[in-house]
Amino acid sequence: MVKPQGTVIASAHALATDAGFEVIAKGGNAFDAAVAVSAALSVVEPVSSGLGGGGFFLLHDAKTGKDYFIDARETSPASATPEKFLDAKGNLDTGKSQDGPWSAGIPGLPAALVYVSQKYGRLPLKTSLAPAIRLARNGFPMYARLANALQERRDVIGRFPGSRAIFMPGGKSLTTGDLLIQTDLADTLQLIADKGFDGFYKGRVARQILDAVKQEGGHWTAEELSSYRVKEREPIRFNYRGWQLVTAPPPSSGGIALAEILQLLEPWDIKAMSAAKRTHLVVESMRRAYHDRTFYLGDPDFVQVPQKTLLSPDYADGLRTTINPSKATPSLLFPNEPTPFEHEETTHFSIIDAQGNKVGVTQTVNLEFGSGFIPPGTGVLLNDEMDDFALKAGTPNAFGVIGYAANAPKPGKRMLSSMSPTFMSRPGQEVVIGTPGGSRIITMVLLGILGYDAGLTPQQVAALPRYHHQWLPDEISIEKNALDAETIKALEAMGHVVKPRSSTWGNMQTVDWNTRTGEVRGGTDPRNPVGKTAVHGASSP
Repeated sequence: MVKPQGTVIASAHALATDAGFEVIAKGGNAFDAAVAVSAALSVVEPVSSGLGGGGFFLLHDAKTGKDYFIDARETSPASATPEKFLDAKGNLDTGKSQDGPWSAGIPGLPAALVYVSQKYGRLPLKTSLAPAIRLARNGFPMYARLANALQERRDVIGRFPGSRAIFMPGGKSLTTGDLLIQTDLADTLQLIADKGFDGFYKGRVARQILDAVKQEGGHWTAEELSSYRVKEREPIRFNYRGWQLVTAPPPSSGGIALAEILQLLEPWDIKAMSAAKRTHLVVESMRRAYHDRTFYLGDPDFVQVPQKTLLSPDYADGLRTTINPSKATPSLLFPNEPTPFEHEETTHFSIIDAQGNKVGVTQTVNLEFGSGFIPPGTGVLLNDEMDDFALKAGTPNAFGVIGYAANAPKPGKRMLSSMSPTFMSRPGQEVVIGTPGGSRIITMVLLGILGYDAGLTPQQVAALPRYHHQWLPDEISIEKNALDAETIKALEAMGHVVKPRSSTWGNMQTVDWNTRTGEVRGGTDPRNPVGKTAVHGASSP
């Protein structure tokens, strides 16, 4: 195996990619760079992630050959019982589940930054956080996606003094090109750099968060903040056509769904098929995996997930017999309750360093700008991940979130996610892949895996046109021009409903390493103009 010819980083913002390389240049490894990129994205992409949110870190240590999965998903406060999210008529109050302090879970990302730095990094935490602190204190220009999202969430952000002061100074929303300065966030990051876990979960910042949540009518306790811990979980592992895949376990639904879909597809030579036949079989496999996702998956610390069964090739063999190779299976032939999904304002980055360490991280605050609520003096934009729970069984929110007992909130429970950071390995090639995209994360990563299997480059994989089926609604959503007219006509003849969308989705960031030559490459989603992939440095001896 030839070591990588340097470090490759792909992230959703050039400033975050540069932060990662700054830390590499100071002697850091991929894990130090991950802390730097994650923290920088928390500053420059508040529309997608931040210290007030959470995420999943998938790590590979080249020295030991071991993979690690760090679960930094947010947790439910004890006060957030389902009845608290109902209005006077007993209906789901989406104003509470999506906006303000009631919508927020206890954040996990700060704990993950400290944990990954201390356990896996080489450098002091303050070195890895320095680029993000500088970006927050000095500011950076607003870009179009951030400015547009701010306009969409203006009414909510304008309700809260801490949020309004940062994004709407003088009562006027920042626009493209304006300098976004976040001094309070820089101070909070500095406290984490100086004091580690206690810099966020105890002391001044914790008191400011607790006081602000209470003032706005919510209720968190100091114990809930100080007792938050990331969890190391065993990744999902499975094989597909000579590839070994390592991916996210529950409370992510991604790994189990990917394994189920790919094991359903494996006996068919889909690369040799027509586009219509291949798409049909992929969609039928998606349909079955998303059905299982709805009813069986949740936080494994609270519900019994039948993981062994769902990952079994025997289970896939049995399920495959229900697929008609030439006709769509109506989703209502399965138990007919719709599937939950999360909004797509999330972010992902991928790293391979010169030693062969690998990192895939997906992190989020859920909706655009999360809850819209920043406790004054902290700069920390809290998430609205409570919306990912089944707050009222069988009742969708504005984005179609429906769930049942496996994903009902309980104190300390982590809400179900679709985030799916994934490693792929085969002789001669190592890959890191992931994307935001809500319920579409799983199908985008799936199409990326199939793209790599077909021999595409990372950039070609990141640019692949996308289609999606999630059991219910019973339709194939496609990006504009993702399928040609002849393929759509053939799918409709099989009984599929095909719905072209005017918008695109996702923001894939992927990298690979040729272990025979040492070449490293990256791919950044062309749908995102501010993303950046770069390769720097040379392999260490």
